[in-house]
Amino acid sequence: MTLIKSISGIRGTIGGKTGDNLTPVDAVKFASAYGIWLKGHAGKEKLTVVIGRDARISGPMIHNLVVNTLIGLGIDVIDLGLSTTPTVEVAVPLEKADGGIILTASHNPKQWNALKLLNEKGEFLSGADGAKILEIAENEAFDFSDVDSLGEITVNDAYMDIHIDEVLELPLVDAEAVKKAGFKVVVDGVNSSGGIIIPKLLEQMGVEVVKLYCEPNGHFPHNPEPLKEHLGDICELVIKEKAHFGIVVDPDVDRLAFISEDGEMFGEEYTLVACADYVLSKTPGNAVSNMSSSRALRDITQKHGGTYEASAVGEVNVVELMKKNNAIIGGEGNGGIIYPELHYGRDSLVGVALFLTYLAENNITSVAALRASYPQYYMSKNKIELTPQINVDAILEGMAAKYKDEEISTIDGVKIDFAEEWVHLRKSNTEPIIRIYTEAQTQDKADALAIRIIDEIKAVAGI
Repeated sequence: MTLIKSISGIRGTIGGKTGDNLTPVDAVKFASAYGIWLKGHAGKEKLTVVIGRDARISGPMIHNLVVNTLIGLGIDVIDLGLSTTPTVEVAVPLEKADGGIILTASHNPKQWNALKLLNEKGEFLSGADGAKILEIAENEAFDFSDVDSLGEITVNDAYMDIHIDEVLELPLVDAEAVKKAGFKVVVDGVNSSGGIIIPKLLEQMGVEVVKLYCEPNGHFPHNPEPLKEHLGDICELVIKEKAHFGIVVDPDVDRLAFISEDGEMFGEEYTLVACADYVLSKTPGNAVSNMSSSRALRDITQKHGGTYEASAVGEVNVVELMKKNNAIIGGEGNGGIIYPELHYGRDSLVGVALFLTYLAENNITSVAALRASYPQYYMSKNKIELTPQINVDAILEGMAAKYKDEEISTIDGVKIDFAEEWVHLRKSNTEPIIRIYTEAQTQDKADALAIRIIDEIKAVAGI
C-alpha cells in the first residue's frame, strides 16, 4: 500500500496510478476535501489557510497543486514556501488563519510526500474531523468557486525567522547564558528545511555551528528517520570536530535527536526526558507521553513532584491528554517535544533551545555524562506479520487475559506494566501486523521479554 489515507492526512509515493499512489489527481482531491470541510467547520464565507513544505523533490509540484486547489475553492492562502511543520503550526494562530497544511512525509524516504492537516489552532485534526474529510474525498462532494470569488495568495517567507524569535522569547530560553558557554555543535539537516532553521537558531544563540547535509535540495543523504543505523556520518564528525554534541532533525523538523560528544546516540527517547528535566525543575507540574515511550519520563516527572500519564500513540492523543492534565511538557519517544508555552505541536527548535539553556545554566560540558545520570532503560521494537485471516483483536484480548493480574491498559492495544519492565502490543492500522515494544533495565532483558511475548502471541494465534 503506497497511498495511506488516515485521520491525520494523506501520504503516499509520488507517481503511478491514481488512487494507488500520491498522484497530482490525489493531491487535488484531498486538498479539495480539506477545503470543503474547512468551509463547513469555520462557518464563514472568507477563509485563510497557511501552507508550507519541506525540501523534498516533489514539494514544489504538490505545493502548487494544493495552493491552487484552495484558490479554486475561494480560500485565501498564506504561502510560507520552504518551511517546517512546527513553523506552520506557529503561523496559523499568529495569522488568525482558519487552518494549515504542511506538505511533508516527515521521516519517510524521498519518494514519499503527504498533506498534514491543521485546524484553526495550528493543531492536528481530531479523529472525527479527519474522518469527515475522508468521507468528503470519497464522495467527491466538491463545489468550486466562480471566477469572481477565487482566493488570493500572499507570500510570506519570514516565518522561519518569526518562529526562531518566538522560541528565543520563551522565559525558559536564555540565549545569553548559552552564548557565554561557548558551545560547538554539529547539525545534520538531512538536506531539508532543518538545514536552514536549526543553524539560524543556533547562531542567534551564539553557538558555533558545523553544518552537515544542510543544503535544502531534497536529496536525502541517508534514510531520514533519525535512528542510530542512519547516522554514522554525524557521529564521526562530532568526534572529529571535538564538538560538544550533535543535532539531528527529520525533514520537517518535528523530531529531534542528539549525539553525545563521544559520538554515541543520546537516544531519541531521552530528548524529551532531558528537556522535561529542565522545564519541570523550573516550573513543576505534570508530563505526558505516549504508551510506547520510555518510563524514564515518568521517573523524572515524579522526581520533580509531578504526575505522569501515558496517552494512546499519536500526537493528537498526546495533546488531548496534555490539555486534560494541564501538562507543562509532553511529547513522544521519537524525539518529539511538545511545549505548550509556545504551541501544542512537536517542535525541534523548542527542544534545541531548552536543551542548550539547560546545559548552559548547569555548567554541563559532557552530554554523555548527562545521559548517564538519567534512569537507564532500554527498548526493543519488534513486529509480527500475520495473515489477514487472523483475528488480531482476539489475540490482544487473549494476552490481556493472560496477564490480568498485572497492571493493564487497553486504551491503545494492550500495555502490560510489570514491576521493572513493560510491553506494549498494538495492531497496525495499515497492514496485518502486531507491533511489540518492550522496555527493561538492560537491552538483554528488553530483548528477552520481546522474544517471550512473541512466542506467547504465536501460541495464542496458533501460528
